[in-house]
Amino acid sequence: MATIAVNKKKRSTVSIIFSIVGLIVFVVFFILPLINLLLWAFTNEWRADSLLPNSFALKWWDYVLKQDKIVSSISLSFLIATVTTVISAVICIPAAYAFSRITFPFRRFFMFSFLLTNAFPKMGLYVSIAYLFFKLGLMNTFVGIIIIHMLNTLMYMTWIPSSSFKNVHKELEEASRDMGAGPLRTFFSVTLPMALPGILVACIFTFLASLNEAQGTFLVGVPDFMTMPVIMYSIVADYPVSAGAVFSIILSLPTVLLISILRKYTGTEALAKGFSMK
Repeated sequence: MATIAVNKKKRSTVSIIFSIVGLIVFVVFFILPLINLLLWAFTNEWRADSLLPNSFALKWWDYVLKQDKIVSSISLSFLIATVTTVISAVICIPAAYAFSRITFPFRRFFMFSFLLTNAFPKMGLYVSIAYLFFKLGLMNTFVGIIIIHMLNTLMYMTWIPSSSFKNVHKELEEASRDMGAGPLRTFFSVTLPMALPGILVACIFTFLASLNEAQGTFLVGVPDFMTMPVIMYSIVADYPVSAGAVFSIILSLPTVLLISILRKYTGTEALAKGFSMK
């Protein structure tokens, strides 16, 4: 009994040590950079020899938001992200259901093909696409930008919903059909609601990926389509550090807001199922 008590005490001590180390790593690599970002965004003056800002103000927010193209670029970014998410969902969710329920030749190959756009350097891929778009008359068009954004989101909108559909037991669908429901009613009444957490995760990933896409938009959409990331990357070198911090916060707010909403309405367990890649 004494040996068991000693072993339990040792395991408890090791667990506490790992927890403390993990907390320190989290604070150093995640919390401190965010605090530094917030301080820079709201600082008025911060001398190099001072640990904290000497004074705080909102002048850099006013400075950024009063730029000519900032407000229009934010609106355009949200519009493109919304359209990309909706079209990706309409196209990819039926495909995800087919991948999860139907066995067909080269199924694994087609699933793997959705990773190819993330397997190569983006700039080289975008240059090749830009050449094709120039031939097809899609350069500097809204449709061309949507296609570019969708290329980056096909993996999210196919893999994650496919995994969610796999987690729905076929017996539930069969029971629904045995009670007289047709295939469409079974899908919309049984399968889709149970797979919805994973689909929501995929939609949020798609929306955020589109919202932060810059390189492809720059090559295909400039000068008529200037989204928020394009504006930020193109002029951040000329801005003060505080203005860059304001840009970063503006781009980060949708991420925090959407994940908070998703966690509130789906719960932690449902959210985790959406990331399962079985």
